[in-house]
Amino acid sequence: MRRTKIEAELPLVLDHQSRVPLAAQLVSRLREAILDGTLSQDHSLPASRRLATGLGVSRGVVVRAYEQLAGEGYLESQGSGGTRVAVRADGRGMASEGTQEAAGTEQTVTIDLTPGRPSGAPFRDRDWRAAWRKAVAEPVEVELPDALGTPVLRSAVAGHLAASRGLTVSAEDVIITAGTSDALQLIVAAFRGQAGAPRVLMEDPGYPTARRVLSAAGAAVETLPVADDGLEAAQLAALGRHPEAILVTPSHQYPLGGRMPVKERLALLAWAEANRVIILEDDYDSEFRHRRMLLPALASLPSAAEVVLVGTFSKSLSPWLRCGYLVVRGASGQRLKDARLDLGTPVPGVMQSALATYIAGGGLARHIARARRQYAHRRELLLDRLGGRRDVQLAALDGGLHAVIRLQPSVPAGRLAEEALALGVRVVTLASYFAERTPENGLVIGYGAPTDLQLARALDIIAGILDRTAGGSP
Repeated sequence: MRRTKIEAELPLVLDHQSRVPLAAQLVSRLREAILDGTLSQDHSLPASRRLATGLGVSRGVVVRAYEQLAGEGYLESQGSGGTRVAVRADGRGMASEGTQEAAGTEQTVTIDLTPGRPSGAPFRDRDWRAAWRKAVAEPVEVELPDALGTPVLRSAVAGHLAASRGLTVSAEDVIITAGTSDALQLIVAAFRGQAGAPRVLMEDPGYPTARRVLSAAGAAVETLPVADDGLEAAQLAALGRHPEAILVTPSHQYPLGGRMPVKERLALLAWAEANRVIILEDDYDSEFRHRRMLLPALASLPSAAEVVLVGTFSKSLSPWLRCGYLVVRGASGQRLKDARLDLGTPVPGVMQSALATYIAGGGLARHIARARRQYAHRRELLLDRLGGRRDVQLAALDGGLHAVIRLQPSVPAGRLAEEALALGVRVVTLASYFAERTPENGLVIGYGAPTDLQLARALDIIAGILDRTAGGSP
C-alpha cells in the first residue's frame, strides 16, 4: 500500500504494551503534531480504516481519536471529504475559532457559553445527510402532514424512547411538536377552555423560557421553591389550592442539575393522582449522563396519574430543527390530541421524514454516543480548570450540557459576567433562573456548543477574572 504524504511526514508509533489506551495515545500524538506545526491546516488525515491498518489497531481506535480531536477543535470532519486539521500551530483556527484578520485589523469573536446549546456536529454527520437526501427525493405530497405527526416519525420516536428511556410507548401515544415552546403552548391551549386560565406550578429556580411561554399562552404560572434535586412531596402536601398541572425536570433539575430521588417521584405521582393534577415531565437532556445511571422517567413508573412527557431534539441534535414530541396518555392525552388536530402540525413533512429515517437507521443513537464522549471530555476540562479552586463550587455536572458555578459573596456574578463579556466570553448568571426566591450568586456555563479549545480559552479568562477579584483564591 502506497503511503500518503502525511503518513510519510508523520510516522506514528503506538505502544501496545502501555497501560495508556491506544486511542488516547493516538490523540496525544496527533495533538502534539498539530501544535508543533508538523500538521497544518492544509493537511487532510488518512481515512480511519487506512490509518488503522497502518497502525495495526482496530478502526474503532482511530474513529474515537478523530472524534475526540474534532470535539476539542483540532480536527474537522467533512464527511466523504475526509478529516482535516482545523487549527494552526498556535492553537488558533478559522475566523470562527476566535479571531478574524482583515484589512490590518483584528476582530474578536465572542465565545458563547450560554447553556442549552448542543454541538452543531449532526449536520456534518453522514447519516443525517443521507436521511435528508432521501427525504427530499421522496414524492411531494399534496396534503398537509398528519396533524399529530407522520406515522413513520411517531413510530421512530416510540422506538427511540423504548431503547433510551425504557418507556413502553406506542406510536399512538406520540404527538410531534415544533420543540418545547410549541409543546407548552399546545398544553395551555388544550386546557384553557375548561378551566379558564389553567394554573401551572413550576420549579423555582426553573426554566425562564418556559415561564414566559406558559404566561404568554394564557396560563397562570405559579412557582414552588426547590433545592438541587427538585421539589419534595412535603411541599406538595402543604399546598392549598391545587394547580391543573405541574412542570418538573426530575431527570436533571434545570438549572441546579440534581435528580429527583425515586421516593419523591413516587410521592409526586401519588399526589398528582389523588388531586387530579397533570404532571408535565420535561425530559430535556436525559441522554447525557456522565456519572450516575439515569433514573426511570416518571412516565415509565406504575401509576394512574396522568403524565405528559415533554421531549425535544434540540439538545440531542440541534434547536435549528425545531422538532420535539409529547408522550401522552389518558384523558389529558386525548385533549392534547384534539387540540393538535384543531391547530395542525407546525413541523414540515420533509423534516419529519428525514428525522424518522435518521432515528430508525440508528443515526441518532450513534450521534448521541459520539456527543456523550465529547461532552464528558468537556466536563473533565471544566473540572480541570476550575475544580481545584477554593473560591468556587461546581454543581450540575452529573449529566447534561451545563454546569453551575457558585461564587463567593465577594464576587458578584453580574460583575464577573460583564468583565467576561468585555474579554470575549458570554456567560449567564444563575440569578436569571429565579422567579420569586432570593437568587443565588453564581454562573450557569454551557459547554455543549464551544469546541474544547474555545472552552479552555473561556475558562482561563474566567479563572483570570477570579484571580484578579478581591477574595479570589486559586
